[in-house]
Amino acid sequence: MKNQSNQFSEYDRNMNAVPKSQQSQPFLETEDSGNDWSVDDFLSLLRRRALVVAGVATVVMVINSVNLKLNQKQPEYESSFQLLVEPVNDDSKVVDVVNDPKSNNTSGLDYDSQIQVLKSPELMGSLIKQLQVSYPDLTYNDIMNALQINRLGETKIIEVRYRSQDPKKTKAVLDKISQEFIDYSQERRQTKLRQGIQFIEKQLPLLQNRVDQIQKELQAFRLNYTFNDPEVEAKRIDDQIAALSEQREKVEMELGRTRSNFDILKGKDGSAAVMNNGNLYQQVLSQIRQLDAQIAQESTRLQENNPTLQALKDKRESLLPLLHNEGQRFLDVKLSEAAVQVQTLEVQRQEIDKLIQKLQQRRKILPALARQYNALQRKLQLTTDSLNKFLSTRENLQIRVSQTELGWQLLQKPFDPEQPVTTSDTARNLLVGLATSLVLAIGVALLVEKFDSTYHSANDLKEKLKLPLLGNIPFEKQLQITQSTTIQGNIPLVRIPDLPPNIIPGLAVIPDQDYSNHSVKFLEALRVLYSNIQLLNGDRQMRSIIISSAMSGDGKSTVAFHLAQIATAMGQRVLLIDANLRQPVIDSLSGLNNLWGLSNLISTNLPPGEVIRKLPSMSQLSVITAGPVPPDPTKLLSSKKMKRMMADFHNTFDLVIYDTPPIVGLADASLLAPNTDGILLVARIDKTDSSKIQQALDHLKLSSINILGIVGNGQKSSFND
Repeated sequence: MKNQSNQFSEYDRNMNAVPKSQQSQPFLETEDSGNDWSVDDFLSLLRRRALVVAGVATVVMVINSVNLKLNQKQPEYESSFQLLVEPVNDDSKVVDVVNDPKSNNTSGLDYDSQIQVLKSPELMGSLIKQLQVSYPDLTYNDIMNALQINRLGETKIIEVRYRSQDPKKTKAVLDKISQEFIDYSQERRQTKLRQGIQFIEKQLPLLQNRVDQIQKELQAFRLNYTFNDPEVEAKRIDDQIAALSEQREKVEMELGRTRSNFDILKGKDGSAAVMNNGNLYQQVLSQIRQLDAQIAQESTRLQENNPTLQALKDKRESLLPLLHNEGQRFLDVKLSEAAVQVQTLEVQRQEIDKLIQKLQQRRKILPALARQYNALQRKLQLTTDSLNKFLSTRENLQIRVSQTELGWQLLQKPFDPEQPVTTSDTARNLLVGLATSLVLAIGVALLVEKFDSTYHSANDLKEKLKLPLLGNIPFEKQLQITQSTTIQGNIPLVRIPDLPPNIIPGLAVIPDQDYSNHSVKFLEALRVLYSNIQLLNGDRQMRSIIISSAMSGDGKSTVAFHLAQIATAMGQRVLLIDANLRQPVIDSLSGLNNLWGLSNLISTNLPPGEVIRKLPSMSQLSVITAGPVPPDPTKLLSSKKMKRMMADFHNTFDLVIYDTPPIVGLADASLLAPNTDGILLVARIDKTDSSKIQQALDHLKLSSINILGIVGNGQKSSFND
């Protein structure tokens, strides 16, 4: 155990011992190179979908046979007559005046509607009662199923055909129908037109009330919002806002100028400039200046205490307060006037702002009002159009009623049918049914094939994925039997103290796997897979690989388990590691307990020899189970300790095989693959979804992981296919 600890510690100091992917394999497109099908592909599809083809063809053929049996008809006889439904007369031109000039129906008769009227139960009611005297089982549905009424091209002729198994009945029915149609044209057509007028008369008040109601709504809308058209109102408001904005700019300019004058008046220079405009102030100032001149003149000739000089000075002193008071009063007046002007302009600007804001608020609601207004206009237009159409239709019907109604003319009377028009051809119908069933069955098979996203053979897998096909493992029924019998429950760990120096000490013993009940093809396929893996790197031996799949259930664990035994049988020292810490399988395949395993080895200081187990008859095969499922498998697999152990295993054993969880949706395989020689992808024939394996390959491409190749598993057809 001491030697083993020293051996693993050396790899802790040198991570270069971890094997890296020698070269990322070129990732090729997985789309099919073409959609052309060969004859072999078609035959292969028929063999693969034989049950579908046989089942669908049988069901369709049975249904067709039963239908032929139930619907086998007796020979039928057909007769007909022709009616001129719109006689040419001058009165019909009156109708043409109100007809659409673009209409191709120059006779003014809607033939499609007229034919539907002729088939109506109301018109046929009395006729059927008369016929039931001779033919009690005859019903309206029976007549409608055998009766055909068609217009001959663009003519004014209607042809009526009837078919039945009794030639006398055919002639009798057509005679009654022809007479009923002529009576209808003479007596009932005008009644129908008047019924149409009555219907229109009932609808006109409703439409008129609807028009009046919408007009009232439109009038109320205009009165409520004091405008006729929202778009015109919007333009008017925009013009008002523009004018007020321009006025506001002028007020802003005047306000700025007034505030500037007000600030100047507050200064010394401004006060002096204002005083120049004060008349009284200038008069007092002039008197003071005159007194100053007199005082200066008298001072040159009089003494300082001279009464005359003193009187001049006293007079000057008395004028100074008057000058000051007058200047202050005049300045206050000017300041007051400027302040009032500033305040007036500010109030004017605020009022303009309020008007603009009010107009803008009104402008904001105009789009909604415009939509409401337009909706009312559309409703009024539609209702008015409907009213006008009803009025026009009423006038048209009134003109047609006023015309002289002439009866229809019988151009060709019903004749006695002599030869049947239909015969039963059972053989031909069966052949047609057989051909139809085969075509439908093949179509269903093609449809099933189209929606089947799995791979049906190893060659199909190789051609579509464009990756090396390293193995094709056939379907082996004995695997389930073998695996179920190897599950022994808890298997005790047995210490093996004396082992060769090149083998890790401390291995446990598990029972050997019995291959005697496996088919030769299965074992040979595993040997071919092992040989192909070893030939991938040429001269350099493949030392460690990962076996994974795109999705669960593809058999990757089974392939890994049996590949490890085949490699051991060929003389290799093999270590099989169950790296699936989420749903471990190797312990079930080998019959081992899973109390200790890889998760314990990573998360604790447990020596590797405590968890490595060894087959007694295959001394070169060792197994590490997954151990207890950890809460975070990704964290353990991405740890530095896991990388060191992988390096130790890589250099200790001839081949290390890692069984990992599926690639799609999980990062476990991507974390381990860079520390191995590459990844081997297992795909289950007729099960693996092509989109899932494509997703897995895209993920491996992004991770730059070396893809060794693919293995087809579960091939049920011939192994040599």
